[in-house]
Amino acid sequence: MNNKILFSAILMLALTACVPSKKYNELLEREKQCNEELESYKSRALTGEGKAAEFEAKYNVLTKEVDALKNDTTRLGNEYRELQAQYDKIVARVETLETTFDKYRLSGEKQTAMLQADLDAKSIELQRKQDELTSLENELKSKLQLLAEREQRVNELEEMIARQEQATKALKQKVANALKGFENRGLTVNEKNGKIYVSLEAKLLFASGSTKVEEEGKKALVELSKVLESEKDLEIIVEGHTDTDKLASASHPKNNWELSVLRATSVIEIMLANSKMNPKQLMAGGRSEFLPVDPNDKAKNRRIEIIISPNLSALFELIGG
Repeated sequence: MNNKILFSAILMLALTACVPSKKYNELLEREKQCNEELESYKSRALTGEGKAAEFEAKYNVLTKEVDALKNDTTRLGNEYRELQAQYDKIVARVETLETTFDKYRLSGEKQTAMLQADLDAKSIELQRKQDELTSLENELKSKLQLLAEREQRVNELEEMIARQEQATKALKQKVANALKGFENRGLTVNEKNGKIYVSLEAKLLFASGSTKVEEEGKKALVELSKVLESEKDLEIIVEGHTDTDKLASASHPKNNWELSVLRATSVIEIMLANSKMNPKQLMAGGRSEFLPVDPNDKAKNRRIEIIISPNLSALFELIGG
């Protein structure tokens, strides 16, 4: 066994010495570009998560405002009915006073003056109540209008979210159907948090330590690309994952970080070369060994995950409008 290890080490050193400096520099430049693109896409992903959090917060605020408006409407309705009852009582009282005034008009100037003063006071109070009733009626109409607008906006948001969920489920089924021939061969399709996760174990795509996609894995990627090329409102992240076995090589890939990134970019190259997908929709990233799905199964951790997310721009525009 020690002789085999020594022989492998000598062979690796010999291969490393044979790597032309031009190729080495090209790989270094490619690594640099991948890192820059990764930082850019990470920033965009963080911005998207921030917007999604902003959307959820505003949605909750709108829902609370609708509940508050409903409570205000109930309160104003009760006040309106109470004032209406008071108004009816005052009207009845005025009518009684008018009748009494007519009855005692001839009884004397003093009594007539007192009745007239009482009648004037009640008329003033009646006018004040009428004005207050009108004000409350106008406020109630305004609250009802605002409530209708808020409910309409919430309904629009709910309808748009429902349509988005239906579209995601339909796309997930479409993807699953396209990749049905690869079931039980290290490929799974799942939906989680409104996103579609296509997970391909490394054994389906790459030889050990390699960044070149094998023919069998290429078939799966081509099928997936054909499904996604007509979907223009998607954001697609291709993530590379490795196990915890360390790479110790002077050539590229030198470590698990680099291996995971280069494998992700290799997958994207296959997808773009075999479809009409828009490169702006794609992002490559490497997670190295730090996001395992099963700590006890290295084979499952060596994988490519293709995360398909809906574009939420329309929802954000509706919230901000």
